[in-house]
Amino acid sequence: MGEETKIFTLSEVSEHNLAHDCWIVINGKVYNVTKFLEDHPGGDEVLLSSTGKDATDDFEDVGHSESAREMMEQYYVGEIDSATIPKKTKYTPPKQPHYNQDKTSEFIIKILQFLVPLAILGLAVGIRIYTKSG
Repeated sequence: MGEETKIFTLSEVSEHNLAHDCWIVINGKVYNVTKFLEDHPGGDEVLLSSTGKDATDDFEDVGHSESAREMMEQYYVGEIDSATIPKKTKYTPPKQPHYNQDKTSEFIIKILQFLVPLAILGLAVGIRIYTKSG
């Protein structure tokens, strides 16, 4: 007869967060990595900082080898109750209405962009004609 799989809550796993008692959660599975802390290539701090949360993203981001994944089996102690892991929420900035800072309509701005250079050109031509005839 096979052994029944133990189900842990995140708070139960979180209690094991010390160098002499270190459990982590990866892909819904709970691992007691206490004996592996000294041998971990990334150092024990990496594993200790992954306690008390779902460390799947941390584990996958590093890109562990197939042999590292196989090695994990010897540290397996059970499954995590997924209902106890907080859902990740993606940050969405609050919706803000379009705000025209100077309250000037875009139509007036376009007219001024056309008329102001034209007025400057007219003024320059007027000054040129006035100074030549004088």
